[in-house]
Amino acid sequence: MRLLDEDESMNPALSAVNLVDVFLVLIAALLIAIAQNPLNPFMSEDVTVIKNEGKDNMEIIVKKGDKIETFKSEGQTGSGTGKKAGTAYEMADGSIIYVAE
Repeated sequence: MRLLDEDESMNPALSAVNLVDVFLVLIAALLIAIAQNPLNPFMSEDVTVIKNEGKDNMEIIVKKGDKIETFKSEGQTGSGTGKKAGTAYEMADGSIIYVAE
């Protein structure tokens, strides 16, 4: 059996296998670091995400505690009856002030 008598230091396939193992450990460490990142928006209790804002296929994802709800746009503009409730003004510093009527 020639394969069993080979010197392990002469086999180039073994070094490639070792490199693959090292990269798998690095990838696992990076995935764990990303999942535990405090800036991850899904780590907080309440999160609202808006996908494709203002388009026909807009989707709103709301997470409250452990409950996740999704709302999909039907591509139609809302309508109804009502009256004007007030006026909103944008100030020079970017803040918005609402004045009720």
